[in-house]
Amino acid sequence: MAIKVYGSMLSTATLRVLLCLAEKDIDFELINVDLASGEHKKPHILSRNPFGQIPAFEDGDIKLFESRAISQYISRTYVGKGTDLINTDPKKAAVESVWMEVESLKFDPVTTKLAWELCMKRMLFGQNGDEEVVKAEEKTLGSVLDVYESRLSESKYLGGDSFSLADLHHAPMVKFMMETRIKDVFDARPCVSAWVADILARPACVKVFGVPAY
Repeated sequence: MAIKVYGSMLSTATLRVLLCLAEKDIDFELINVDLASGEHKKPHILSRNPFGQIPAFEDGDIKLFESRAISQYISRTYVGKGTDLINTDPKKAAVESVWMEVESLKFDPVTTKLAWELCMKRMLFGQNGDEEVVKAEEKTLGSVLDVYESRLSESKYLGGDSFSLADLHHAPMVKFMMETRIKDVFDARPCVSAWVADILARPACVKVFGVPAY
C-alpha cells in the first residue's frame, strides 16, 4: 500500500514530511487538503489527526500525525533507503536530537510569528503586518541565530558532520524566510548563510520546493 500524506504545499509541516520522503527516495501520494475551505476540520481529516491539523500520514496500517514524529518514523523504518537522517551512534544521535528540539522550541516559534506578520496576514485577510511585532521577533531570531552561528562554526551541520533531521526540519521555514526581508538576518551570519545555501541546494529540496503550491 502506497504511503499517503494528507496535507498542503502551503504548509511548512507538510513540506517537512515531503522532504523526508524525498531524501529517502520513497514514493508517496499527496492528498491535498484545502485549508481555505476548512477541510482540515472535516471528519475525514479529524479521523486522521484529532487536532484538525495537517499533515496526516498513512503507511499501511500505521496512521500518524505531527510532522516531526512522522519524519522520525520514516527515517527509522526505511533504513538503507536514500539518505540516512538519524545517526545510529547513541551519542551522535543525542546531539541531533538536541538540535531537533532547538528547531521546535526556539527556531520555529519565532519564524512562524514572522511569517504570520510578514505574509500570512496579507494573504488571508488583506491586512498589513504589525511592524513593531516584526522588529521584536527579528531581534529574537537574531539572538537564536547567533547560537546557530557558533554551532555551525564548529560543524558543517547542526547535528554534526552529516545532514540529518536536525537540518531537514528547518528547511521549509528557512525557505520561507529567504523570500522575505528576514533573509538579511541569516545572511549577516556567514556560517548560517553557508548552511542555508547548502541545505536548500539539496536535490530533495529542489524537488519538493519546485512543486507549485495549490
